[in-house]
Amino acid sequence: MAGVVLKDVCKVYDGGVFAVNKINLTIKDREFMVLVGPSGCGKSTTLRMIAGLEEISSGTVSIGDRVVNDVPPKDRDIAMVFQNYALYPHKTVYENLAFGLRLRKFPKADIDKRVRDAAEILGIGPYLDRKPKALSGGQRQRVAVGRAIVRKPEVFLFDEPLSNLDAKMRVQMRTEISKLHTRLETTMIYVTHDQIEAMTMGDRICVMKDGLIQQVDTPLNIYDNPANTFVAGFIGTPPMNIFKGTIVRKDNVFYFENPNMEIPLPEAWKVHAEKFLSKEIYFGLRPEDIGCELAELDKNAPKIKAKIEVIEPMGAETYLYLDASTYNGGSCIARVDAHKQVKVGENIELPILLLKAHLFDPETTNILV
Repeated sequence: MAGVVLKDVCKVYDGGVFAVNKINLTIKDREFMVLVGPSGCGKSTTLRMIAGLEEISSGTVSIGDRVVNDVPPKDRDIAMVFQNYALYPHKTVYENLAFGLRLRKFPKADIDKRVRDAAEILGIGPYLDRKPKALSGGQRQRVAVGRAIVRKPEVFLFDEPLSNLDAKMRVQMRTEISKLHTRLETTMIYVTHDQIEAMTMGDRICVMKDGLIQQVDTPLNIYDNPANTFVAGFIGTPPMNIFKGTIVRKDNVFYFENPNMEIPLPEAWKVHAEKFLSKEIYFGLRPEDIGCELAELDKNAPKIKAKIEVIEPMGAETYLYLDASTYNGGSCIARVDAHKQVKVGENIELPILLLKAHLFDPETTNILV
């Protein structure tokens, strides 16, 4: 097995358009790294440069101890699983799994063992004699993954492999891929625009935007301490609320203030409060930290005043869309207990869990605390 290192990697298209702009990323041996971001952020281009399917404009890509910039894809010891399965429709599942090994002149007995081992791991043994058209979407995706497994590569690459599946099958397949990573103990790099996939599957997540890396960390650290407002708004369902307001001082206490709230700031935030006194600043709070049980139990908890615009029952919990002063002009979202009695149009006050809040610089959008 091997790690992957990207050093100052760029991809520039005609007209000087940067798809990937000087990124540096180290993916450790046997790590499951997820590249996540919106469409056009450069994540798939990055994956394709690792695979050798896209030419690198500058920088270096290393797999193990080899720089592979000029190494053809077939010699990089990688296997890639694509979004569209890329199966041969006229061949059986067995033949699809065996095809790449036959091209490499593997012994027949070795091919048979590898194919049947992969089929057993993925639970597709009963379908080896079927053709792709006789399989469901999930079964086809298992075959595509199996075709990568039989090669026993140093690195597995996944390019949005679950995007064509229905919601239930996506949940099942992401569990299967996570179990596969544990069983094979190999390096995996996985591209997705779905932050739920990123949070549930990755050992670490690399969040990208406009060809730049925004943050690389474990899922929990990214969720709890987003590097900037983009990461805060992209990671999390629903995303973090970012409120726009001003820092004011009253009786030697600093407050974050806007028309819907007056939040006393912790003493530990004093240095930032003094710097932004009487200036605009952004205040971040996750939906589950508004109106939650812990906040309700604290009689002194600060409160948000807002009008309920939309109520979304989700089963065990309910999302409340509130009219509040956010930095992007959108609604604030609170995630509350499903049995909380509320109605659309109601003006309410919801306590907040201040210990979970963050401040962001309005110019750089980077986190302050």
